[in-house]
Amino acid sequence: MDLLPDRLAWYVAGPLLGLLVVGLFLVANQPLGASGAYVQTMKAARRDTDTVGWRVWYFGGIFVGGALATALGTGIDARSGYDAMTSLWPTPVVALIVLGGAVTMGYGARMAGGCTSGHGICGTAQRSPASWVTTATFMATAVAVTAVLRLVTGGDL
Repeated sequence: MDLLPDRLAWYVAGPLLGLLVVGLFLVANQPLGASGAYVQTMKAARRDTDTVGWRVWYFGGIFVGGALATALGTGIDARSGYDAMTSLWPTPVVALIVLGGAVTMGYGARMAGGCTSGHGICGTAQRSPASWVTTATFMATAVAVTAVLRLVTGGDL
């Protein structure tokens, strides 16, 4: 079943995401962000009384949506997404790099008070100076890391 056989074009997905963000502010006066949903889900697991319920559903929906897309699609296609790296380095090295990146991103999201989606999409839409600086930092870091990787690997990554 080809429900969504390819990615949505940027000119469709971008405005839809923008409408979602604006709609969420109109309805709930809250930003959309993955790390915020994770934090709220952990609060719900601890049975904290100040949990924002829709964020728990949003976090769960990420996984349910993936499972539903797999069930309606061609099935499970197990892949890591790091094929270019595993073609250059052994899998344990790639696993350590990915783990280091994940820990760094999690720490950064905690220190920045939100993740890339929260700051980049919602914070900048709110004209938050902190979100503009944070998003600029994300982007500058991505450009720098990409440049270093291309230099170190001779352009293979």
